[in-house]
Amino acid sequence: MSPAGTLGRRVLRAGAGLTATGALGLGYALGVERHWFALRRTRLEVLDPETAAGRTLRVLHLSDLHLRPGQRLERRFVEGLAALEPDLVVNTGDNLSHPRAVPAVLRALGGLLDKPGLVVWGSNDYHGPRPKNPTHYLFNPQHRVLGPELPWRDLRAAFLERGWLDATHTRHTLTVNGVRIAAAGVDDPHIGRDDHDRIAGPADEPYDLRLGLTHSPEPRVLDAFAADGYDLVLAGHTHGGQLRLPGYGAIVTNCGVDRSRARGASRWGAHTRLHVSAGLGTSPFAPARFACRPEATLLELVPRPAGVARSAPAAGGREGRPPSARSEANG
Repeated sequence: MSPAGTLGRRVLRAGAGLTATGALGLGYALGVERHWFALRRTRLEVLDPETAAGRTLRVLHLSDLHLRPGQRLERRFVEGLAALEPDLVVNTGDNLSHPRAVPAVLRALGGLLDKPGLVVWGSNDYHGPRPKNPTHYLFNPQHRVLGPELPWRDLRAAFLERGWLDATHTRHTLTVNGVRIAAAGVDDPHIGRDDHDRIAGPADEPYDLRLGLTHSPEPRVLDAFAADGYDLVLAGHTHGGQLRLPGYGAIVTNCGVDRSRARGASRWGAHTRLHVSAGLGTSPFAPARFACRPEATLLELVPRPAGVARSAPAAGGREGRPPSARSEANG
């Protein structure tokens, strides 16, 4: 055989190998990993070491369920999380992915709704998913394709009836497991619904934990929480990148935060901690995960070491407008 013929056969074999590898990877992403749910455990030193000495707070962080009727595997995984007996449940949005998904979400959360809970909403609570050119995630992340309105108000009413607190543009104080918490959240920055001025300003009483909530971890929102002296901000939205490359990490975050913060714990500024959940679901039009298992996270919040300063409001403080509402709850 001529050298040219040998080279041609090698190229064909290499091409066939790459095609087969790609097909296997796609099959794994579509059929295996998106159903391979994980429970992450993370310990964060964020409580006040003087007022919260000897106490801990176990927070279950849930995000991006994107539930639809018939998703039994995801629903059963979430149902099983009640056995963890968390002190507090925090839900950072995108629960729905179908007009008839409210019963599925409530069934999945089940016993977790008996625990103290906080929630903010994401774009896919308000609007259902629609097909979208996947290249927009890489080259045009600001492109928005909003689907039909979803029954998020019904879900909100059910959450409130069970005792959860909606933190959207609202400041709450609650005591859970002896830990006094000042919590506040914003509406989804991903679609421009955030208005941090409505909750602006440092907490006006001593608290063991100042907790901020947002669906999308947009830098402008994180900066505002950090400037007001929040100890911890919880977010979702990124799906951890959803498709990650080994050794490289997330390809995109679908928001303004950098790739290194697409999932897990990090610092934002000098003292504020950030935790971004990689979430539990996917859009029905992009039902794949690679090197990024769907997850819930059990956060163990403990006091900072003695002598470590907590977040302080920025010089001059943040005046802002008065908060839209306040509430006091005990758990």
